[in-house]
Amino acid sequence: MRLNITDAVKHILIINVIMFIGTVSIGNGQTFYDWFALYFPKNPAFEPWQIITHMFMHGGGAHLFFNMFALWMFGTSVERQIGTKRFLFIYFSAGLGAVLFQLGYYYVNFLPDYNSLIASGVTPESINQMFETNRILPGITEVQLQQLRNIAPSLAASMVGASGCIMGVLAAFGMMNPNAELMLIFFPIPIKAKYFIPGIIILDVISAITGQSFFSPSNTAYMAHVGGAVVGFLIMWYWKKNSMDKYRWN
Repeated sequence: MRLNITDAVKHILIINVIMFIGTVSIGNGQTFYDWFALYFPKNPAFEPWQIITHMFMHGGGAHLFFNMFALWMFGTSVERQIGTKRFLFIYFSAGLGAVLFQLGYYYVNFLPDYNSLIASGVTPESINQMFETNRILPGITEVQLQQLRNIAPSLAASMVGASGCIMGVLAAFGMMNPNAELMLIFFPIPIKAKYFIPGIIILDVISAITGQSFFSPSNTAYMAHVGGAVVGFLIMWYWKKNSMDKYRWN
């Protein structure tokens, strides 16, 4: 029995599986993560290529399976409907949108205390040294110590997974198939895509604000999901709006 799968989806899936094999088989699961996961830009481990490579990394077998299952289920349909070039454009644009939203969210929580630390005379090098060694340097006040604790979660944050890309694909699927009936595995009630997909996005926003997880692990980058979905929606909205004029992509 042949799998019903399109070319771009197939190759993306293969790359994700290869990267996962590399992650679990090289360097005790840490080497690939250090190289290719996306770290917060102020973290000394950050490298520019991680903006792309993290989209092919996953934190475990279940994470990989569910993302690739969603890619196959929705990505194959979207690629057939709009073509490989458009599909890849949405996929990677949504991934970049996910990065923009998630890092923006981190920076909102990070910058006020970080700027206060710098203004009070603590150097970026000292902050990195304390972060890397987990030791407080002499002369740090209680106020500065609390500010260091406040920035630590953002500074230590890392991101892996294709979820942002897939949320963009899911949004595109919903734009093209608004009346398609979807359902969660553990909530087997059919819901039309035009209600289901916005509902998932709203729950991600609530989770990001409150820390309350509904369907995902507590360490999920919720704003990355939102960013991917927003970018996928905007691209499809623009293409549909201009499908009959000179901006049409043939």
